Amino acid sequence: MEIILYLSAALVAIAFFVLVIYLSATLKSLKVTLNSVSDTLKGLEKQLEGVTSETTSLLQKTNALADDLQQKSEQLNSVVDAVKDVGTSVKKFNGSLKNITNSIDQQVEDSKETVSQIVQWTNVFLELKDKWQARKQAKVEGNVKEKQRVRSQ
Repeated sequence: MEIILYLSAALVAIAFFVLVIYLSATLKSLKVTLNSVSDTLKGLEKQLEGVTSETTSLLQKTNALADDLQQKSEQLNSVVDAVKDVGTSVKKFNGSLKNITNSIDQQVEDSKETVSQIVQWTNVFLELKDKWQARKQAKVEGNVKEKQRVRSQ
């Protein structure tokens, strides 16, 4: 029985030795994998630093752009207000012109009869003037003809 005990102890020792060998191989493989992961993480860390700096730069540019957009928006608001004021002024001016036009139309309508009479009297006056000038011209021509007849005799 002692032999069985020694054989059992030897078998346990061999099993433990095989276990250590496999465990050693696994740990070496794990070491290679962890070294690879470590290198990958170093590369990712460098890339992350680059992305972080680019993100910071992009954020600063975005903030500057937002500030510029805010300023331009405020300036545009003043332009819109000015255009609105011009529109109001034009509207008031159009209303004033409409009132003046209506007033003139009313005055013309009210004085239409008077204007018609003035035009008629003006036509009569011009006809009288033309007749008076024609008589004066005829008289002057008659005097000239008489002077020529007197001279020709």
